[in-house]
Amino acid sequence: MRRTVGRDDPVAPSSYARLFIAVNFREPTRRALTALQAELRQSAARGSFTPPQNLHLTLAFLGECDEVQTEAAKEAMMELDHGSFSIEIDCLGRFRRDDGDIWWAGVGENAHLLRLQGDLTDKLKAQGFTLESRVYTPHITLARRVAANLQEKTVSPFGETVTNIYLMKSEHIGGRLIYTPVWEKGLAQSGGSAPS
Repeated sequence: MRRTVGRDDPVAPSSYARLFIAVNFREPTRRALTALQAELRQSAARGSFTPPQNLHLTLAFLGECDEVQTEAAKEAMMELDHGSFSIEIDCLGRFRRDDGDIWWAGVGENAHLLRLQGDLTDKLKAQGFTLESRVYTPHITLARRVAANLQEKTVSPFGETVTNIYLMKSEHIGGRLIYTPVWEKGLAQSGGSAPS
């Protein structure tokens, strides 16, 4: 269901939003993630670092969605029947790229997270979404286009209990990338609600 809005598209581009579904983190976990970023900065000759407020764990990337698709994404989330669960972040890794590596914090093996992500993917596909086909590797992007003298490694585990997942909007405002939650699904309850 992902699509690119062209010049001749009958729907105005302003009616589209770039969406993804994610786990957002509480402040203690964000602080631990920014500590990993600080370590990476010390070893990096260059890099584009994720702002602390944007640190998240992506479950599904939806791309440009209109209002009908946005409601379909909410419907898929509301159909989920999962309880809360704990995640543990335990390593620092990277995806190698020619223009600089993507460095990330990795989530330890977690059957509940994988079931949730797989179930969400199935429900989104049933709503007509076309999603990435690659194997899901749960990670939190810390920085992109990094040139650093640092090795991938395990770290002292930290994490939190996940009680909600969020439909997120991505947009550029004032030259900054802003992520805004537009819908919230509680994992221990049956309904969703717009965040206050």
